[in-house]
Amino acid sequence: MTLLHDEGLTVEELAVWRMLQRVQARIARHLEADLLDAHGLPLASYEVLRQLAEAPGRRLRMNDLAERVLLTRSGLTRMIDRLQRETLVTREACASDARGLFAVLTERGAQRLAEATPTYLRGVRTRFLDALGGDEVGRIKDLLHRLGGPDAGHA
Repeated sequence: MTLLHDEGLTVEELAVWRMLQRVQARIARHLEADLLDAHGLPLASYEVLRQLAEAPGRRLRMNDLAERVLLTRSGLTRMIDRLQRETLVTREACASDARGLFAVLTERGAQRLAEATPTYLRGVRTRFLDALGGDEVGRIKDLLHRLGGPDAGHA
């Protein structure tokens, strides 16, 4: 067991970490390419629309949405600007907090999401799930939940 530097990581442990990063990035690139080719929709935009569709009233506070889609607040603001120009989302003021804003999925946004979802799900199936066997999905879910902490359910 060879350790790397003073951090206490073995060569194998670091290799597994790097492999996880590469696999996630590779799958995301393929999903993005599929969505762009078929629907002109970037993966991050798809994720925003999906999060809004699954939220009560098809709306989320901007801060909550940014956390769920792993974007900075400024990055989400720019994305919502683009999605709003395409009339896929709107912004609404928060009645309980004058500084707060909601992102709200429009009917057009819901339609665009519905059109893109089969492409997304097919990509998840062929680029991830088909490579797994038997009880591996359950085992991976357990591992990721352990790594993700209490908010792992917002996937």
